[in-house]
Amino acid sequence: MSIKITYFVHGTTTDNEQHISSGWKDVELSALGVKQSIDLKEQTKDKKFDVVFCSDLQRAHNSAKLAWEGAYEIIPDARLRECHYGTLNGASSGIVEPMQEDEAITKPFPEGESYENVKARVADFLTFLKQNYDGKHIAIVAHKAPQLSLDVLLNGKTWKQALAEDWRKTKAWRPGWEYVAS
Repeated sequence: MSIKITYFVHGTTTDNEQHISSGWKDVELSALGVKQSIDLKEQTKDKKFDVVFCSDLQRAHNSAKLAWEGAYEIIPDARLRECHYGTLNGASSGIVEPMQEDEAITKPFPEGESYENVKARVADFLTFLKQNYDGKHIAIVAHKAPQLSLDVLLNGKTWKQALAEDWRKTKAWRPGWEYVAS
């Protein structure tokens, strides 16, 4: 059997609007992010999920609640958090993003973690899903690093490929990305 995963990114945050990389900084959704999350309910009305998992950071948890509270069980999980940028949580994206594509793939951010560390967290989460949700359709609401980890773990991409083809670069947002974990 396999698990169908539909992955959603949280709505726009106040940090996103200021070109700040939040990391583990627990920032709120902006007014636009609230609207995006509410709109997601309509955009996904033809989908049926067995459960919704989300990062435990409020931007992802609130996005999930605004989209589906009352329709699905929503379960926060810390393994779905964004990369921990350590001392750079809340720093300018102009500083953090170039590091994401180079040394931070394998070398942790100062007092934080690497993308490989995030991939290990996501791999552990996938093992949990396989043990508990085999044959189900799961929605996930989280962040950039966990999504790129799924591209590496499930789609066989290298980190360089996943980062180069990231929808954030191509401006190709859509209401959900499909993955299969078998």
